[in-house]
Parts: sequence; C-alpha cells; structure tokens
Amino acid sequence: MGEVDGAWPAHVSAVAALDEPTRRRLYEFVVRQAAPVGRDEAADAVQAPRNTVSFHLDKLVAEGLLEAVYQRRTGRTGPGAGRPAKLYRRAPGQIAVSLPDRRYETAAHLLADALQEAHASGEPPRTVLDRRARELGRELGRNARTGLMEALEALGFEPRAAGDTIALVNCPFHNLAQRHTELVCGMNLCLVSGLLEGLAATDVTARLEPAPEHCCVRLHPAR
Repeated sequence: MGEVDGAWPAHVSAVAALDEPTRRRLYEFVVRQAAPVGRDEAADAVQAPRNTVSFHLDKLVAEGLLEAVYQRRTGRTGPGAGRPAKLYRRAPGQIAVSLPDRRYETAAHLLADALQEAHASGEPPRTVLDRRARELGRELGRNARTGLMEALEALGFEPRAAGDTIALVNCPFHNLAQRHTELVCGMNLCLVSGLLEGLAATDVTARLEPAPEHCCVRLHPAR
C-alpha cells in the first residue's frame, strides 16, 4: 500500500526525470549492463560529453533511479591501486505511477499472505484476508502523521466530503473489485475500518455502500 505519508511526489519526479532524452538513454544503457558502469563508458555509449553525462547520471541517482558505487576497475588493492572509480547501476526497489492511483501490489501481498496462513491454520481464506486487511489498516493509521482525510488520500482513496459523509471517489483495487466484488470490497471495508481504529477516529464509521464510479466504502458519522 505504501506508507501513509506517501511517496507520490517523489515517484512523479523520478518518472519526469526520464523525459529528458539523454537522461533516458543513459538510464536504459546502465540498467542493461551486467556490471556497474563508469562515466566514460556511459558517455561513449550515448555519444555525449562527459560533463553532461556526469550531470545526468547524478540526477538519476538523486531521483532514486540509479545508485552510485565506488569500485577499483583494475581489481588491485592496497597502496598504489589508485582511487576507486564512481560507477552507476540500477537502484534497488521500484517506482510506479498510476492514474488514478492503483495499489495492486498491496492486494497481491494481502491475498498471498492470507492464502498461505489459511493453508497452515485451516481457517477460511476470506476470514484471514479480512483480518490481515484490518491489521494493515490499523498499522498504517497508528503510523500516520496526518489527519483522516490526508491518510485516506495517501492510500489512494480520493476522499471527498459529501454532506455529513465522506465518499471515496477512487478504489485502489479497481480492476480486482470489478471481477471479485464481494471479496475485494470486504477487504476494502476491513482496511478502512482498521485505518480508523489506528487513527483513533471514533467519530466516523465505515460502511459498505457501493455507488457508481466510487469505492464501495463510505464513511458516516458514528451514532
């Protein structure tokens, strides 16, 4: 699901960094190599000045797309071996931007973990899935440094005030919910309910209330 404070601006910035043609060619060259590459090698590959290549490579590092490592290319060590060269390789992790916001990896982890636990414990998979979704929501709520609306926004729900209720305009698991409505909507309800518990938001409650072009969950004032 990603952290409640969100990585959206950083992800957008990283993707935007690849819009520059030379920078994109450098990134594609580096990630295709079996070993980290140096600036001279990269400059030869894209036929660009070394200073320009150095700037773009360091920009890709700053955006989290590449990482810099220091290695001696000769394999020699000790006095006289020379300074380690600054080399570049693909950064660990992944960066993804989806419009509207989708979180299918979160659903995959929840579903796989629930299936594994159900197989080991004998519990019904749906029961385990709902519990794990609620636990995840509770954990995210406890770790949140924002209010309810911001926390829901960070999770991709696009909350909107609708009278005395809060409508969730976007479902982060939209395609899954289209094919497996009961399963995914139940998971969503548990996730949002857990988030409310983690935030100690006792003045609202989550209910299943499907509506066209909305998430199946809506928040109402607690009675």
